[in-house]
Amino acid sequence: MGVDRLKIDARPKLSDGRMILALSGWMDGGEVSTGTAEWLVKTLHARKVAGIDPEGFCILNLPGSMEVAAMFRPYTEIKDGRIITYEPPKNTFYCDEGHDLVIFRGREPNFGWAEFAECVFSFASQAGVSTVYFIGSVGGAVPHTREPRLISTVSDESMRPALEQCGVTFTNYEGPASFSTCLLAQARERGISMASLVAEIPAYIQGRNPRSIEAVIRKLVAILGLQVSFDELRRRASEWEERLNAALEETPDLAKLIHKLEEDCDNEVFDTQMGDLKAWLQERGVRVD
Repeated sequence: MGVDRLKIDARPKLSDGRMILALSGWMDGGEVSTGTAEWLVKTLHARKVAGIDPEGFCILNLPGSMEVAAMFRPYTEIKDGRIITYEPPKNTFYCDEGHDLVIFRGREPNFGWAEFAECVFSFASQAGVSTVYFIGSVGGAVPHTREPRLISTVSDESMRPALEQCGVTFTNYEGPASFSTCLLAQARERGISMASLVAEIPAYIQGRNPRSIEAVIRKLVAILGLQVSFDELRRRASEWEERLNAALEETPDLAKLIHKLEEDCDNEVFDTQMGDLKAWLQERGVRVD
């Protein structure tokens, strides 16, 4: 399989290019990874230049209940008996030559990690990309009213100082690996510097989290030196937070837990076990692990 799954429409040649890597799946809590890529593509008017054929990389039919299987199947829309859309998983490279930037938005592969990585690195090499940033997020015991922490793993020690200046801390972790870790392990030997930037976001919020997406984009824009406007992004994040705060007024037990999280966050006390909050969520059928 390998690079024959890489389909190139246009081959940009960047000068010391950067790539933003976003993947749906395990590390896309609050849709921070894919939401960041979506916003950048739209705001920078980045053009589609290549893609990776999902065939052989993704589970499309998982045995089990319809609710579980539906999470893996392609999306379709049918009206009056006519198929309007049929959308298999997409793995797409976009490019903004003006900022020497490639943006990849895709689905974390279920199979063939080595072959999928070969496709990513092959296009990076052909496009002149020298640095890759994976954007991700995980749920934790943090309040939605505070800036999410950004935690990084780097393939190259030379990347640490610039990230530290932007307030990024560094990972201490042992456990199951993500595909982004697979890429990080390979990046240096391929002559590419790579860092993961993973936001810790509120575990008690389900669905897209505009405030965390905004926070990550602002940090990323500072790291990359991009010139973009945040007005619309901030407006959406503020409206979302107002709606959430209104809902919390009707849930005093959760509001009390969030107040405790705010105190811990302000005192830089980070409880990775989540204690009472995790128990509160599990009582209501919300998983956070």
